[in-house]
Amino acid sequence: MAEISRLRQSVVVALCGGYFLVLLDVTVVNVALPSIGHALSAQGAGLASIVDAYTVPLAALLLPAGAIGDRVGHRRVVLVGLIGFGAASVLCALASGLSVLILGRFVQGMAAAVMLPGTLAMLTESAVDDRQRTRLVGVWAAVGGAAVPAGPVIGGFLVQEWGWVSVFWVNVPVIAATGVVIARSKPAAPQGNYNPVGDDRVDWAGAVVLAVAIAAATVAVLRLRSSPTDAVIALSVAVAASVGFVSIERRTHTTLLRVERSARRQLIAACLVAGLMNACVLGTLFVLTQLLQSVHHLSPLATGLVLLPALLPLPLLGTVSARMTARFGTWPTSAIGITMSAIGFVVIASTTDSLDRPVVTAGFVVWGIGLGILTPAIVTAAIEATPTTPGAASGASNTARQIGAALGVATFAVATGSSGAPGFVQRVSWALVTAAAAFAIAAATVTARRIWSNRGRAGAAHPAMTPTMLNALVYDLLASR
Repeated sequence: MAEISRLRQSVVVALCGGYFLVLLDVTVVNVALPSIGHALSAQGAGLASIVDAYTVPLAALLLPAGAIGDRVGHRRVVLVGLIGFGAASVLCALASGLSVLILGRFVQGMAAAVMLPGTLAMLTESAVDDRQRTRLVGVWAAVGGAAVPAGPVIGGFLVQEWGWVSVFWVNVPVIAATGVVIARSKPAAPQGNYNPVGDDRVDWAGAVVLAVAIAAATVAVLRLRSSPTDAVIALSVAVAASVGFVSIERRTHTTLLRVERSARRQLIAACLVAGLMNACVLGTLFVLTQLLQSVHHLSPLATGLVLLPALLPLPLLGTVSARMTARFGTWPTSAIGITMSAIGFVVIASTTDSLDRPVVTAGFVVWGIGLGILTPAIVTAAIEATPTTPGAASGASNTARQIGAALGVATFAVATGSSGAPGFVQRVSWALVTAAAAFAIAAATVTARRIWSNRGRAGAAHPAMTPTMLNALVYDLLASR
């Protein structure tokens, strides 16, 4: 970055550092959940609410957040997001009850959604040409990718040494330093044909109704066992909001998703697989952190180290997945990744009661390799569906993954129940086997149908990855981690 001014270098470092912290916060909190549950007397659905309170606003606001930044300036939006995230972290750290912690996590999710699109936009605005832009995106991607495997280990260390509140307090000085650097920077001049206002109006009605639909569906799952009546009411609200969202998107000229009719089938298919992936993966991580600490009595740090083989392949296999996609096509490559992940689920399920370290490590490695192959391939499938509007495809894919994450954590929490209840280990095993079955069905469907696209055939030509498509791909790969 020698050709970038010293101030610009500090902005790049600040943006990457803040982005790393936001992504780190997801997996850090997962490792801290057993300690949080013990301190705040929360189990099962209560712990799932801590995770989903972050995921629901993130899913609902990612799509309009980019348009907001385009209208008012990404630097201003990133600063608002940083302030909100820092304040919410303080609220979480000071929480003396579950309700306050859930509120803090909700504000964190809103702030993260507002901030994340702007971090990438500010980086690309800092570049003087496409070559430098690609380099900056590469740095940003590497930093974000490192947060995935680092999260459980850093989180485990923090929780073990200073308690669960430390995973929130650690955000504050980093956010403060990042905010100071960005506040001192000057807004970048528009590059090329970039228009900060244009037609990028925000579909607030669609965003609000989408948030209601996601939140109500999540509540319906969480309340299914404890209060069926509340679950039915929440489900009715979710259905009504979903119908309202479709109606709003059909009538408005500022839709959250602008996708051509001819591309919808492949994009829907990619989003369904992406949503299923996050539902099973994050749901599994949610119950495994409780299994390892509450049942097998591992320390938080030991738990992070056990989970490391599952997460380490994710940032390392991007190039391998890209080569496989170029050779075999997006959907066959996705099928390979799904199948490997399904095998990993089964192996892990076989060790839940005994925790045979070599076997469970092998299961995590196979699972992680499958996810490392699947994630770039399925994101590429979404972007290939609409190569002229990669931002819309990226937004759709990432939103689907966040919705899947929220529903997956809620479903796994309800299916397995409290970690202290009899039969918890067996229910975790069955949940993992069910996830493996869902992945196997998805793999079979992908293989049999070749998923509605001629681009999925081996040897088929793939569109060139332009800088715009690269930005969308990297953002979609990393924003939800």
